[in-house]
Amino acid sequence: MDFWGPTRDATSNGNRYIITCTDHLSKFVVAKAVPTATASETAKFLVEDVIFRYGHIPKHILTDQGLHFNNQLMQAITNDIGINHIFSTAYHPQTNGIVERFNATIKPQLCKLQDLKLNNWDEYLLPTIYAYNIGQHRITKYSPYQLLYGKDPVLPFDKPQSMVQFARSNDYYNQFRGYRSFLIHQTQEHIRQQQQYNVTISIVRTFNIKSSN
Repeated sequence: MDFWGPTRDATSNGNRYIITCTDHLSKFVVAKAVPTATASETAKFLVEDVIFRYGHIPKHILTDQGLHFNNQLMQAITNDIGINHIFSTAYHPQTNGIVERFNATIKPQLCKLQDLKLNNWDEYLLPTIYAYNIGQHRITKYSPYQLLYGKDPVLPFDKPQSMVQFARSNDYYNQFRGYRSFLIHQTQEHIRQQQQYNVTISIVRTFNIKSSN
């Protein structure tokens, strides 16, 4: 979970920041435009926009050590509902890199869409997040939406899907569960391959630097 901002000027809705939460496995992103980066905004976003909306309490949350995350209010909430709140260290801020990399991608997209005279970037935030969530992720090879819900999103230009009937009420659940398990297994393998690739590249670069010296 991370904040992006502040912008130089507030929008007409008074927003200067974006708070984001990214699922580590699926890369699914939840985001909201907010006026301030405070403990109360963080707590409200976590409870209302993440937990209440998606019906799931995360086991772990990773953030930096900013005061909007590291405070008594967040500590009370995470303790009460059983969330393990992990802070990235000052020496290794890249441990929260998934969210930070995403934050680096949304800025140019919002700049392209907004009307600079109106400074209305917050009106394009949700469509931008939606487009990201239904697009194929470079590492997982699946869309975040597909990994979260176990199915492809239904878009206006898609062909009507044929109706499928199940003999028993729990047949659909069993099929869904099996398909989603397959997706998760494939995603974990793709992530492992990317991590191994990153390690290999790092070793090669280190070797080249030492060789040049």
